[in-house]
Amino acid sequence: MTNALANGENVEVRGFGSFTIRHYDSYVGRKPKTGENIVVKAKKLPFFKVGKELMKAVNAGKK
Repeated sequence: MTNALANGENVEVRGFGSFTIRHYDSYVGRKPKTGENIVVKAKKLPFFKVGKELMKAVNAGKK
């Protein structure tokens, strides 16, 4: 699963959910302590989308 995501592929586990990679552009942020402006580099992060079956199972146990 890690290798597939590292290669930019999507991973789906039926009944559980799917993992994709989201791309985020670089931006100018601020250090909270000093207020100094810094450039945050572009990055790719894994994103999980829960499947319908898992969502129903979790919500069925909710009172």
